[in-house]
Amino acid sequence: MKKYLLDTNICIFYFKDKHDIEAKIKAAGVENVFISEITIAELKFGVANTEDPTKREKNREAVINFQNAANIIPIISVLDIYASERARLKNLGKSVDDFDLLIGSTALTHDLVMVTNNVKHLERLKGILIEDWTKS
Repeated sequence: MKKYLLDTNICIFYFKDKHDIEAKIKAAGVENVFISEITIAELKFGVANTEDPTKREKNREAVINFQNAANIIPIISVLDIYASERARLKNLGKSVDDFDLLIGSTALTHDLVMVTNNVKHLERLKGILIEDWTKS
């Protein structure tokens, strides 16, 4: 059975109830779906960056509930792949944002299918498997 790592953009689509992400997570099996702790950091930044206090509180609660229910993978075990991929991509002149690279390295380290609609950047990682759940 496939196991998946959700990119931050997929989690945001989940919160916005777009692209039927919740149904796709259920179909994959919640136990087979993971997120990086980097995604939690990015989601928390999104909350902190929300100007409307009412909306900020609503988003904060949603992220906390999501975090409590999620299978979160720490980044410590992915740092060797992150470093080697960052150096390889830099030498090719095809760098990837550090957070995207850490999330992608998490998928590589743990043999997970990367679920993202940021295919253009993440497909640069050597050996990564990608699915875009925003496409039908």
